[in-house]
Parts: sequence; C-alpha cells; structure tokens
Amino acid sequence: MIRCYWMSLFLAFSCFLGVLHASVGDVDPSYRSCLNDCEITGCVGEICFPHCNFSSNGAPVDGPWYMQEPQYLRWKQWDCQSDCKYHCMVNREKDRAASGYEPVKYHGKWPFKRVFGIQEPASVAFSALNLAMHFHGWLSFFILLHYKLPVKSDKKPYYDYAGLWHLYGLLALNSWFWSAVFHSRDVELTEKLDYFSAIALLGYSLIVAILRSFNVRLEAARVMVSAPLLAFVTTHILYLNNYKLDYGWNMKVCVAMGVAQLLIWAIWGGASGHPSRRKLWFVIVTGALAMLLEIYDFPPYEGFIDAHAAWHATTIPLTYLWWSFIKDDAEFRTSILLNKVK
Repeated sequence: MIRCYWMSLFLAFSCFLGVLHASVGDVDPSYRSCLNDCEITGCVGEICFPHCNFSSNGAPVDGPWYMQEPQYLRWKQWDCQSDCKYHCMVNREKDRAASGYEPVKYHGKWPFKRVFGIQEPASVAFSALNLAMHFHGWLSFFILLHYKLPVKSDKKPYYDYAGLWHLYGLLALNSWFWSAVFHSRDVELTEKLDYFSAIALLGYSLIVAILRSFNVRLEAARVMVSAPLLAFVTTHILYLNNYKLDYGWNMKVCVAMGVAQLLIWAIWGGASGHPSRRKLWFVIVTGALAMLLEIYDFPPYEGFIDAHAAWHATTIPLTYLWWSFIKDDAEFRTSILLNKVK
C-alpha cells in the first residue's frame, strides 16, 4: 500500500505542477546553443562521444546522428542525444552557479550528477532499499504463517487473507524494481514499466483493502468484487500503452484509487477496533506528511538528493511498519479463528 497510494498522490502533484511550471532550463539560450552545436559536432567543449556516427567530412551518416545508434546501445549506455543534453546541462549549471544562480530544471528534471552512468543514484538506492524492505517484510510474513502460527491439518495457515498478501508482496517487489530501473535510466520503456507496475500495484491494493475491510472470505464473492476492478485496471494500462500515455487521465485514476483505499483503511481501523489500528493510522498520517516533500520540491543537494529521492527514503521505515501491521493482522485473525474452532 505504501508505494501505491502515495505514488498516486505523487503522480497527481507532479502532473499538476508540470503543467504550471515549464522547465526553465529548456529555453535557456546558452543551453539551446550548446545542444545545436552538439548536434553538428557530437562534442560538448572538449568532451566528444565516440559512439556518435559521422562520415569522414563530419556529416552524419544516413540522417541525424542521434538516430544512428542501434537499440542495444541506446539501452546499455547513454546515447549521443542524452550525452549532449547531460553535458550541456552540466556546463550550463556550472556557469549559473558561478554567477550565483540557483539550479533549474531541464526537460522536467533537476540537474542530477551521474554515478557510473546512473541518472538518479540516490533515488535508485532508496528504491532498492524499499525493494529490500518489502522482501524482508514478505519473507517474515511467510515465516510467521508457516512456522510460528498454528496451521490447519492440511498445513495451510488459518489466516484467510494469506494468498492476497503474498501476491501483494510480489507486485510490490516488481514495482520497486522497475522504480529503481527507471531512475537509473529514464527512457520511454522504463518509464512505462515503472508507471504500469505502480498502477497494477495500486489497483490490486485497492482490491485487498476492500476484501479485508469488508471481511470478504468466500471465493465467489472475492471474484465478484475483484473482477470489475481488475478489468478496469487492465483496460487503463492497455489504453495508456497502446493509445495515449495521458498523464492527466492517469493522474485522476490513480488519485481516485489511492484516496479510496486510504479512506477504507483509516475508517476500517477505527470501526473494527483492530488492536494495531494506531500503527495503521501512523503509517497513513506519516505517509501523508511525507508527501509534502513532493509539494515543496527542492533541487538536488550536491546534485544527488532532491525532494523525490527524500520521499523515497521516508517510505523505507513506513514499509517496515506496514508489513508489521500485516503480520499483526495475521496473528489477530488467526487467534479469532482458533477460538471459534475451540
């Protein structure tokens, strides 16, 4: 749940702010001039890019130079176009800093410093830590169910939402994996995989919230609740992938699903009198406060940690608490079912 509904709010704010504030660096005359020169020479100052393809007279072979790299080069390393943008940005930011100006965004992103070819190293590291925290939580949840809590005669756990949370764990691992990949190399493919995996996790988390809060245990009833939402999320992803990557529409869908499950969990925690409801409320409230980092955006400190990276960092302990709540719920639900059996 942590990545999904906070991701929905992040998408909302990022799309909204992106409409209001175009990137200042994109239209900077010095930056544009540098790009134009790089398109002709394949060099920025004294730095030239050996993977740019030119003829003996310096003209691009068979069209613009930035269309020459094969697909495997575009995926495995930074291509000519990306290298030009990056080094022109770095040079321009050095000049701006020397003149006492603050950093500005270029093409919607802050000027990050690469580390071993990684575009946003801090966000990649924090995404990887979130992935590790989800793996730890999922593994400890599995051990709790099968080795610490009583099980049925067929060796299955008494907790009747175990399968739902196992699938949630897999989707969360997938989502954070693609988040790390996207922040390491921002191209169309990695952007879609990051967005679509987050949407899939968001939609599934809403299903889990509904099934758990309304105590839906019958398989037929679960299918009736899940099928319409699964169909909607699948159609939404297919629409974005095959027709139009509409950020505005995606924002509305994600916010609706994210806020819905947030309210469901918060209200259910109080109405059910769950023994770990305070832990649940703490995760919700703290996560909401952490979203202020996305509203009050700031440039990357020393070129590495910006507001979005800091937000990724805050979700690491919240992920631990969220899985702790899931394990508490498993123990609570198992004790209730055992008392009924006795």
